[in-house]
Amino acid sequence: MNLESLNPANYVQELEEKCLKLKNIFSNYETPELEVFSSEVTHYRMRTEFRVWHEGEDLYYYMFDKEKNENIRTEQFLPASFIINEMMARLMTELRPNHVLRHKLFQVDFLSTLSGEILVSLLYHRQLDGDWITQAHLLKERLSEKFKVNLIGRARKQQIIIDQNFVLEKILVAGKILTYKQIENSFTQPNGKVAIKMLEWAIEVTKNSQGDLLELYCGNGNFSIALAPNFRNVLATELAKPSVEAAQFNILGNNISNLQIIRMSAEDFSDAMEGKREYTRLKGIDLKSYEFKTIFVDPPRAGIDPNTLNLVQKYERILYISCNPTTLIENLAVLSKTHKIIRFALFDQFPYTDHMECGVLLEKFIK
Repeated sequence: MNLESLNPANYVQELEEKCLKLKNIFSNYETPELEVFSSEVTHYRMRTEFRVWHEGEDLYYYMFDKEKNENIRTEQFLPASFIINEMMARLMTELRPNHVLRHKLFQVDFLSTLSGEILVSLLYHRQLDGDWITQAHLLKERLSEKFKVNLIGRARKQQIIIDQNFVLEKILVAGKILTYKQIENSFTQPNGKVAIKMLEWAIEVTKNSQGDLLELYCGNGNFSIALAPNFRNVLATELAKPSVEAAQFNILGNNISNLQIIRMSAEDFSDAMEGKREYTRLKGIDLKSYEFKTIFVDPPRAGIDPNTLNLVQKYERILYISCNPTTLIENLAVLSKTHKIIRFALFDQFPYTDHMECGVLLEKFIK
């Protein structure tokens, strides 16, 4: 990242350029008007990580500037949430004089919420012992005077959790408070306020839906929980165990009664739907009882594999959120043979960068 490029005065122009770029990427497809959801110009990132530099008695965060090809001392970070910036300063003040906590510390990760919680992970090139645990508890006690905070210590094959390894995010989405358990080192949307806009857009484009929803790559249930009221039933899949556990927690916490999560990959679920294999994780689940008319996918940057893409293509409506327009376009080469784009959106999750998060709603051609 070029830290000098983070200029709020340039944000509107940079967003316009990003919109133009996305439209050019989709120029071979007939699309409706692009819906654009902008970001806050500062303090928009809910999670960040910093390397730590030791210089005599001094200790400080740094980031690597790709343009300058050098490390930049980072006392404050404009994109990070207010609470992260506050914690950065307070934490470093605590760490500098504390030999036990600073010894061979090489990285600090922050995970914060819009509702005021923060999780701090301290990463070390050494094994953590009883002295570290004692000092970490004391550190949390001091930090808790101002912050709703938890700490984690990490080293090779070692994780020490000081109370809990997650934060609880509470957000207002389409007039309803939703609560999400977000676990350290599990995927969460980095831009909290844009994430809300994404949820509200997905709710709006699927309102008055008929039948059931199938979701692949559901993570901690972020979208499936928000979308559940729009459908009779929702069945969602996710492979990562921590994300599945968080999703189950979030289902209960939000009193969602029509959503079921299965721990399996999108590829394996596609095979199961095709009848190619039987899976013990699907025992007790009557797939034939579902009337899936809509499928929702939010795949990794690599996009959707060919087998799963064939499954996706069978449904009347496809809601596709993509963090990589290039692979989305590759997938559309197949999907556009049977479906047309009826909604098209850009969510500026990553201001001042080339990264684009976009969404499309596709409907099957009427024969």
